[in-house]
Amino acid sequence: MTGLYDDLLLRGFVYQCTDEKAVRNLLDSGHAVFYVGFDPTADSLHAGSLIPILAMMHLQKAGHKPIAVLGSGTAMVGDPSGKTEMRKMLIEDIIRANAVHLRSQLSRFLVLDGNAGIWVDNATWLRDLNYIDFLRDVGRHFSVNKMLAAESYKIRLESGLSFLEFNYMLLQSYDFYVLARDHGCLLQMGGQDQWGNIVAGADLVRRMTGADAHGLTFPLLTDASGNKLGKTVAGAVWLSAEKTAPFDFYQYWRNTEDRDVERFLKLFTFLPVDECVRLGRLEPPALNRAKEILGFEITRIVHGDAAAAQAYLAAAAHYPSADPDGKIETSSTIRSPAAGRTDSATSADLPEAIVPRDKAAAGIRVAELIVLAGFAPSNGEAKRLIQQGGIRLGETPITDVGASASADTLAASPILRAGKKRMVRLVVR
Repeated sequence: MTGLYDDLLLRGFVYQCTDEKAVRNLLDSGHAVFYVGFDPTADSLHAGSLIPILAMMHLQKAGHKPIAVLGSGTAMVGDPSGKTEMRKMLIEDIIRANAVHLRSQLSRFLVLDGNAGIWVDNATWLRDLNYIDFLRDVGRHFSVNKMLAAESYKIRLESGLSFLEFNYMLLQSYDFYVLARDHGCLLQMGGQDQWGNIVAGADLVRRMTGADAHGLTFPLLTDASGNKLGKTVAGAVWLSAEKTAPFDFYQYWRNTEDRDVERFLKLFTFLPVDECVRLGRLEPPALNRAKEILGFEITRIVHGDAAAAQAYLAAAAHYPSADPDGKIETSSTIRSPAAGRTDSATSADLPEAIVPRDKAAAGIRVAELIVLAGFAPSNGEAKRLIQQGGIRLGETPITDVGASASADTLAASPILRAGKKRMVRLVVR
């Protein structure tokens, strides 16, 4: 039986850590306090955020105590990590509103009841800092030479790094110090682009408290084609059902490339590792069943059992499985779609896109419908999709970039398809 650290390693969560032996001992102990920070730069987390979230879930299930840090304070500065230019500055009201949404989302995945886990907002201690005292007490522990050697800063030196952003490492490091001082937190986790900040924070904790603090980073994932995880033609894949419908969320994972199935099953489900390996190494067309399991399991984690079942059934009704006998089984504690279908679905189960009644009455261009459906971010991209083929309104292929649809056409053929896997029910309202 493997320990927690080795399980995380097998699943692909570990990119770097400050001291593997010490971090392994800490995680295998079953009672460590750890934290991950989430800057509220948007009103929802996205698919890429699932890596740290699921890692936190694994740790909490093993008995460790998570601290979810909402970075309302650091969001005022902007993290330069992984960015080639300065982030857009947000006003305080938007940051506060975003933080409320993120806290609600994180509470769906983690127990943050003040006992098993807690949430904090770093604005609590950052906003009222005395700058001179901060420089004397904290800034003196930082070497500018070392800071400039950090990858997040080196990348920006050519394009320009503002002094505001230069302070970000100090502020994030101070977060780690406060959490170590007040909550006994000795482990920070984050994306691999956070390595410089995490190492600096662990060093600050050691210098200011004498405690042995550590860091662990997760890989920044891309799919087998090199595309950033959670990015589509239409934009980001969000964890909010209002921003990305559960059906579209399910379909994103159901459409995983063959080469990514095993890797994504390990990262984004709680199925045993050996089962993820077995499913991920099936040969097509049986591999499609493994993709259905992946889509169902991750949609269940993010949106709940009912939404996952509805998304699966809606997709199954329109895209029959290549393995209709359903012979592949899974040991998931929640019944998986792989166990066979027990219900039916209609177009009513598909995500909806609202078409304004006045536009439908006048005749609306199909390119505009494609944008309304979320298949493309602009009319120009929509026209390119039409030119590439694969756009269908009902059963009719659309080949003319200037094609329009009347209200009667939409009533008779309300299903808009993009390729083989994406579809939306158009509702005139």
